[in-house]
Amino acid sequence: MNQVVLWTSVVAGVIAASRWLRVAQREHYGVGRTSRFARRWWLLDRNNRVLVLGAAVGVVLSGAFWWAPAITAVAVAVGPQGLEIRGRSSPLAWTRRLATVATTLALLWLVLVGVGLLVGLAAPVVAVLLFGMPLWVDISLAVLAPLEALLSRRWVHRAQQRLDHIDPVRVAVTGSYGKTTIKGYLRQLVEGTRSVVATPASFNNTAGVCRSVNEHLTPSSEVFIAEMGTFGPGEIAAMTRWVRPSVSILASIGPVHLERFGSLDRIVAAKAEIFATSRTAILNIDAYGLRTEADRLAASGLRIIRCSTQDPSADVTVLPADAPPDGPAAATDPAQTASDDAAGVGFDVTFNEAVVPRRITVFGREIAVGPLGDSAPANVACAVAAAAVLGVSDADIASRLCDLPTPEHRRTSGRSPGGIIVIDDTYNSNPAGARAALGMLANTEAGRRVVVTPGMVELGRGQAHENRLLGEHAARVADDVLIVGRTNRTALLGGAAGWDNATVRRATRGRNPRSLIHDRTADRATVRCMADRDEAVRWVRSHLHPGDAVLYENDLPDHYP
Repeated sequence: MNQVVLWTSVVAGVIAASRWLRVAQREHYGVGRTSRFARRWWLLDRNNRVLVLGAAVGVVLSGAFWWAPAITAVAVAVGPQGLEIRGRSSPLAWTRRLATVATTLALLWLVLVGVGLLVGLAAPVVAVLLFGMPLWVDISLAVLAPLEALLSRRWVHRAQQRLDHIDPVRVAVTGSYGKTTIKGYLRQLVEGTRSVVATPASFNNTAGVCRSVNEHLTPSSEVFIAEMGTFGPGEIAAMTRWVRPSVSILASIGPVHLERFGSLDRIVAAKAEIFATSRTAILNIDAYGLRTEADRLAASGLRIIRCSTQDPSADVTVLPADAPPDGPAAATDPAQTASDDAAGVGFDVTFNEAVVPRRITVFGREIAVGPLGDSAPANVACAVAAAAVLGVSDADIASRLCDLPTPEHRRTSGRSPGGIIVIDDTYNSNPAGARAALGMLANTEAGRRVVVTPGMVELGRGQAHENRLLGEHAARVADDVLIVGRTNRTALLGGAAGWDNATVRRATRGRNPRSLIHDRTADRATVRCMADRDEAVRWVRSHLHPGDAVLYENDLPDHYP
């Protein structure tokens, strides 16, 4: 193999490896995720399809021509266009784990190239390695999976020993969304009565929970609240085996991560793993499948606390104060049922939930009446139920409800130095949260309203439908809708502009997305496509004035198109 071609391939390999290792890191080193993102990027537009075709041609010709791998090398070094090597919003971080993956990938390359040289097929081997870089990253992750599991067990063992030695009451919280919010509510309701440690931010995997125990739990800690998330079956079960929560909360079921699970029923099963060691199970029975799950758990002998914002017969209720005592409440909760989420219905963005007086009852006792502000009633119900189980008095719960915290980047509102009202909902990526945020914008007194969004991801087969609904309703609430990036552009633009997919494709074919503008009509906003969030922020700063409002609905790291 020619030395120039070899070194060209090495340089291209380093560039491509850096690009796809960043994707792997952002996707939590999930096996197969890098290849999935590679398909999205290479098929994104005409330029990238030409590049991947050129790379494939180089692979085919490499069997006959020594120079052919250079074609593949140039293609994978240049593309896919739009996917940066370093990254802006999600930069590559050289952690211990990433260095291990990179070393394994390099060793795999050296072995395969060495074999290619020995058998006289170096050119085809190099071309295949370059062309299939995302696949080789995934193979490296699969090879390292047992080692990572072994390393993780050391930290788990240390955390388990510390938990067992201090022995606080252990509470676990999960759900498709609302986990972090409920954790914050519960901490607020319990602090002042008992000493509480909770996992910070969104530390909800094994590494995050271990770190929380090892770094924050002290001998005086009386309650430990662990948020638990999952990307697949078995993950929560593995955490509960060593955390061993006695009180567990399952608050919501929705299409978040539906792409990974395949169905809402599988999400229910994966989330319900949180009850494996529990003596008390708290469930929001308004959510998809959880009424049935509560009955199943009750039959197994667990103490069940049913929470609801619709059913007055539930154990803990947060109902409109004027709801009839003997019938179901009106469905005015902005975090509506997950069955509605799955069907893509129920976008009600005109009702001001913040001022609705709520009656909160615990086992038939009325403990408070009044508006909850921007606090989601279903989340409040679950937190109140857990606080009651932990021995907090009704009076203390009621007195602390007025100070419930708002998690950072989840429907937080403030003013910029220039006087613009900013609603930050960038950490939400689910239909229920989007509905609530649009409702918040609709009820904000502002001269001009703007929505900035890249849409929602990991919603499985319903992703396009949900994003079309988001675009449609954003266009009715706002004066301007700024669509960020390419991932959900077709669906968002179709909904916001009132176009079908064929019209969207015709309108965007060969067009710079930044030049595409759909002007405002009587019932729809002006719609603009932005290449990235930075461009959208610049537009907001240059076009909005004091008293105007902008909603940043979700944000995607830049390894998404």
